[in-house]
Amino acid sequence: MDRVAVVVGRRVVKSSDIDRDLRVSQFLNREPLNFSVDAKRKVAERLIDQELIRQEMMNGGYRQPTEQEANGILQQLVRDRFQGSEPQLRAALGRYGLTREQLSRYFLWQMTVLRFIDERFRPGVLVTDEDVRAYYNDHRNELEKAYPQNHSIEALDAKIREIIAGERVNRSFDEWLTQTRGQTRIEYRDAAFREGP
Repeated sequence: MDRVAVVVGRRVVKSSDIDRDLRVSQFLNREPLNFSVDAKRKVAERLIDQELIRQEMMNGGYRQPTEQEANGILQQLVRDRFQGSEPQLRAALGRYGLTREQLSRYFLWQMTVLRFIDERFRPGVLVTDEDVRAYYNDHRNELEKAYPQNHSIEALDAKIREIIAGERVNRSFDEWLTQTRGQTRIEYRDAAFREGP
C-alpha cells in the first residue's frame, strides 16, 4: 500500500518515491539494498529538496533537458559498467527491482536539477581578477601538481574562474534551499519510515 511519507507545502512525497529513489541510488553506487529507517530518511530529505526545486521550476521558465540527453547518460553507463550489454544492464536492474525506464527518468530528473541550478544561480556569480589571483596564490602547490606542464596563472585563468564560479553557485543554491525549506511546511509521516521495503 502506497502511503504519504512527507508533505511538502501542498505536495507529497510517497513511500513508493522513497523506495524507488533508494533503489536507484544504491544501484548506481553499487551498494547492497538497504531499507533501514536511516536510509529512508536520507532519501526523504533529498526528495524534499527535489520537490522544492520542482515547485520553483514551475514558477519560472527553466529549460528542461530532453529524453535523448538522458538516454545518452544511460548509454554511457551501459558502455562503461556493462561492456555495452543491455542484457547485463537488465539483469543488474532486476536485482534492484528497477526498470530501464525508471533509471532513464532518474537521469532525466538529475539533469533537470543541474540545469535549474546553473540557470537559476550562475547568472548572479561574478569572478574578478582579484578572486583568480587569490585562489591561485592559496592553491598554487595543488595547481602545480595537477598541471605540471603549464601552471601559470594565465594558463589556468579559465579553470580557476570555473572552480570559483562553481563554488559560489553551490553556496547560493544551498542558501536558497535552506531559506526555502524554512518557509515551507514540511510534515513527516512516521508510519512511512519503518524498516524494510
